[in-house]
Amino acid sequence: MIYRFRAILDHDSKEDIFRDIEIRKTDTFEDLFNVLTQSFGFDGSEMASFYVSNDEWHQGQEIALFDMGENEDIRLMNETTIEDVVDEDQTKLIFIYDFLNMWTFLVELGEIAEEAQGTDYPNLMFVCGQVPSQVPEKQFEADQSFDHDNDNYRLDDYDELNFDEHWN
Repeated sequence: MIYRFRAILDHDSKEDIFRDIEIRKTDTFEDLFNVLTQSFGFDGSEMASFYVSNDEWHQGQEIALFDMGENEDIRLMNETTIEDVVDEDQTKLIFIYDFLNMWTFLVELGEIAEEAQGTDYPNLMFVCGQVPSQVPEKQFEADQSFDHDNDNYRLDDYDELNFDEHWN
């Protein structure tokens, strides 16, 4: 069986930038990493991780390119097949490439299909848009529950905050 994914660059721009990819469900996340980085024009030399995601695109369990020794429960791309994580009920992934620049992609399973004879997989099916030379800035909505203008504190009031600056 073939999984058809759409990977969309998560950015605040009017131009759509995405790739449609076919890959065998038995391929690993490292195979998916390779086809994604190549299809978006990256050399694949930077750290990267996939994250299982829910319908609201919240970041879940990590599937890392390398084991950095920070988490014992980490899954590795070269040891994890796509079908181990993705199915008809779990269709969304977040892919982050280059942790210094944080290229972020929303990856979603669009279809499960039969393998076509004569087609090499992974297969880049469709390309839309060009990746910018620098990571696009993201616009974040302000948290309305924390009003900076009405917090009733001023820097001049530091002495009145009842804070022991020599606590240690």
